[in-house]
Amino acid sequence: MRLLKRLGALLGAAAVLVFAGGCGETVIDSAKAEDTLQADLSKSLETKVKSVDCPSDVEVETGTTFSCDVMLAGGEEQIVTLKIENEDADISVTDLRPANE
Repeated sequence: MRLLKRLGALLGAAAVLVFAGGCGETVIDSAKAEDTLQADLSKSLETKVKSVDCPSDVEVETGTTFSCDVMLAGGEEQIVTLKIENEDADISVTDLRPANE
């Protein structure tokens, strides 16, 4: 639980994860989200994160949750669930679990 709070605090500061999509929508910038998650998870988990894959079509809407696939250097797969906290796209980690659960 302490890890999730620490991750949430790190990601909450990353409100730069948005860009305007078509039709006036604002969506999460998946490339920036992936880069931020990779760096923050590597530091928090104290292990190298090989890759992160997030969806590219998540609209910024308060309360929306979405999941990203995480591959650790040793081959272990994890799933991280993120929640959009506000219209500024502050996000927090709500769950981190092995992909095979």
